[in-house]
Amino acid sequence: MIKTVTIVSLSRGILGESYIRHEREIGLRRLEDCGLQVKFTRHALMGVDYLRDHPEARAADLLEAFADPETDLIVTAIGGDDTYRLLPYLFEGNQLANAVTDKVFLGFSDTTINHLMLHKVGLPTFYGQAFIPDVCELDAGMLPYTARYFEELIATGTVAEIVPSPVWYEERTDFSPAAVGTARPAHPDTGFRLLQGPSVFSGKILGGCIDTLFDIFDGGRYADMPALCRKYGLFPAAEDWKGRILLLESSEERMEPEKYRRAVRKLKEERVFSAVSGVLVGKPMDRQYEKEYLDILAEEIGDPTLPIVCNLNVGHATPRCIIPFGVTATVDAAAQRITFAPVQ
Repeated sequence: MIKTVTIVSLSRGILGESYIRHEREIGLRRLEDCGLQVKFTRHALMGVDYLRDHPEARAADLLEAFADPETDLIVTAIGGDDTYRLLPYLFEGNQLANAVTDKVFLGFSDTTINHLMLHKVGLPTFYGQAFIPDVCELDAGMLPYTARYFEELIATGTVAEIVPSPVWYEERTDFSPAAVGTARPAHPDTGFRLLQGPSVFSGKILGGCIDTLFDIFDGGRYADMPALCRKYGLFPAAEDWKGRILLLESSEERMEPEKYRRAVRKLKEERVFSAVSGVLVGKPMDRQYEKEYLDILAEEIGDPTLPIVCNLNVGHATPRCIIPFGVTATVDAAAQRITFAPVQ
């Protein structure tokens, strides 16, 4: 059972800004109502400017959270776009490998980078939710589907199975105090969809936000990111992808289809699709470019025998489940469930 949650700001530092205080207070109250002790790392509330200028402080906070004997669950505040800048402070002297302890780590979006870092040092992690977007939801409570998996993680330290959400929600445009207590527009959902290939397949899941994965190879956002990621071997080699299941979900930036195609092609060049046992695809935010993305995946992969299951409630579209990385998953699209072996 999770008793102490530590919140870290490993990317964008909005958690410490005054304009988000109302969300932070909502989230703290919800965690405390669950009987949890809540901690913030030393620099987590230092704000956007400080954390942008001090990646070493963000790295120190991650090491601090792993070193804290009371911490059971490390939750990222939110994503962002420059978590790669922590690499030298975590790998130059094997700092992360020496610090990692058996704790639950949860985050998504740009936190994809942190998941890959922790994969390198052998720690299973959990993808799909974060403190501000999920625990601090402005509705009267956490979204029910989201809360189901967060509460399971707190109670058991893992997630045993995911099934589809009966609804999906439009993204908010107003996050001000005036929006507190307001509901998001909701629509009926249709469950997991088998795009191609066999409906049952297994493997350990790895992946994350396709925007972030593409940035590992493309310097369009940060010119130094590809070289730094290569230096520290962040992206797994093709041999490491063998038999795994690739998870892909897309960000709030709503990547143009042409860029999405380049991102998929890059993964193909890295021999990911020839190695994995299947692909899981998260629902795009507000379903924008949904058909285009799926058409591109099928066209670029070019192998109709490789299973692709889409319309998962994970990543940037709400509501969000939590997906364990690093344990064997069995996908059964016909039965509409994904089950997970216990974390070792």
